[in-house]
Amino acid sequence: MRNLRTGAKIAHYLVLITALATLTPVGVRPQNPSASDAIAFEQQGKLEDATRTWIAITKQNPQDAAAFASLGLVLARQNKYAEAVQAYKRALALDAKLPGIQLNLGLAEFKQGHFPAAIESFRIVLKGDPKNNQALTLLGLSYYGAKQFPESIQYLAVAAKDEPGNIELARILAQSCLLSRKYHCALDETRRILQLNPNSVAAHVLSAEALDGLGRTPEAIAEIQTALKMSPREPDLNFGLGYLYWRENKFNEAAVAFRQELAINSQNAQAIVYLGDIAAKNNDFAAALPLLQRAIEINPDLRIAYMDIGSIYVEQKHYEEAIAQFRKAEKLDPSESDAHYRLARLYKDLGNQEASAKEFDAVRSLQKKKQEGTDLAMKMGVVSTSQIP
Repeated sequence: MRNLRTGAKIAHYLVLITALATLTPVGVRPQNPSASDAIAFEQQGKLEDATRTWIAITKQNPQDAAAFASLGLVLARQNKYAEAVQAYKRALALDAKLPGIQLNLGLAEFKQGHFPAAIESFRIVLKGDPKNNQALTLLGLSYYGAKQFPESIQYLAVAAKDEPGNIELARILAQSCLLSRKYHCALDETRRILQLNPNSVAAHVLSAEALDGLGRTPEAIAEIQTALKMSPREPDLNFGLGYLYWRENKFNEAAVAFRQELAINSQNAQAIVYLGDIAAKNNDFAAALPLLQRAIEINPDLRIAYMDIGSIYVEQKHYEEAIAQFRKAEKLDPSESDAHYRLARLYKDLGNQEASAKEFDAVRSLQKKKQEGTDLAMKMGVVSTSQIP
């Protein structure tokens, strides 16, 4: 459930946006026969003809702000958002007070995934109309898309309070809370979702991730198990369960869950790599190596695989190959100290005191391993984005 999966993939928000917002009609339209023709084309659904007509009008009168605004509206209805943005900007340059255009501009930017630009527009709308709930929600979603999660909470919390029955909005707010590490906030939202829909698999997963963030791992496991009872074939759920067991050093239970995940999705690289790690921990190198190598064929960014392969090579006295694996792990996350430590020990055993001292210095200069990247939310990607909204 990773790939955030959190960020600038606007398709995950468009269902909600369709429900929230429609393009705002222009407050004033030019009153002449050509404009009447363009409006008639729009009403008949002949949007290309309407576009050509509005373009002709803007050429005839390049100071007609309403015509540019109408052109932008028609272009946006055809999903030609980049062109619509240019038309809206021209309209605003001619008449900054033209009703509805700043909101439409923000929507066009949002639907292109241009979240910073959308934020700017929606903030302007809210400044002029602080009670505009549409702009408030869209601003929160834009901050979410821009991965500015604390800011998204500020606006989405207000919007969700105003729409207590909006499950989709509550889910995105819960995600923002999780990604801001505000776990109690996330739990509050997931409880609200479950009150509205007790059978929400996504809410149980979100609850598990929040509980895990609070260190309440047994409760997190129970939430994942509940989700699995509701949807036993849901991708990534068994992986999440296995990962929690793995972190609790319950390797037998973890291995069962990882295999169940692979029965659903044989290409789940994380399930494969952790099965390989378990085999390596059991000193079953013959089983571990093929699993670890298969995992990095699917996803070459799995750092744990290189650490495990390197450790196996050390045991097999393939020292140069081991060094190469630890170097790959180091490059994937230079902030981690474990690869440097393994290199330092290996160089010491090989009699290379200078190289060993250098690696030990690197270990001392790095902070202790951070929590980021080790909790369930980071492994599972908060929750499958296919479910949001």
